[in-house]
Amino acid sequence: MQQVLVLNASYEPLNVCSVRRAYVLVGKGKAEVIERYDEPLRTATNTYDRPNVIRLVHYVRVPQTVKRRISRRALFARDGWRCVYCGTSSVRLTLDHVVPRSRGGDSVWENVVTACAPCNLRKGDRLLEEIRMSLPRPPRAPAPVLFIRLATHRVPDTWRTYLPAIDEVATEAA
Repeated sequence: MQQVLVLNASYEPLNVCSVRRAYVLVGKGKAEVIERYDEPLRTATNTYDRPNVIRLVHYVRVPQTVKRRISRRALFARDGWRCVYCGTSSVRLTLDHVVPRSRGGDSVWENVVTACAPCNLRKGDRLLEEIRMSLPRPPRAPAPVLFIRLATHRVPDTWRTYLPAIDEVATEAA
């Protein structure tokens, strides 16, 4: 199924939706087509542009308090598929609570990081200060662009002008 990038009126990426949903938004006048697929939509009587990138006509305020739930895939992507303690990416990755749950730590973006099995075993249920480990930067919730990139198997070239690079997103979060 083809997907469509949805931009806010300010051209900031909001979400990914199906071609059908995008066409409904365009048909109702709630969005405009910015980029099109080469292959049109065909009905029994008409031919329509198949949207690839749409922009909402009116600005939608996205509340900053809305937080997405943690998933392993999103967490690993946020941390660059690397252990935050030693930087390795060649071994099996696990999740680690910076403040262990046994000491009152929650499973929130600001307390969970990607760790390799050896570093996670070394840390155990202790605090970073107790074993002289440190984080290069404090963990934060990922930017919404990360979820857009994870929603597609491959980001189309036409979307790249509207999406900041993952490296830029990682430095923004730091």
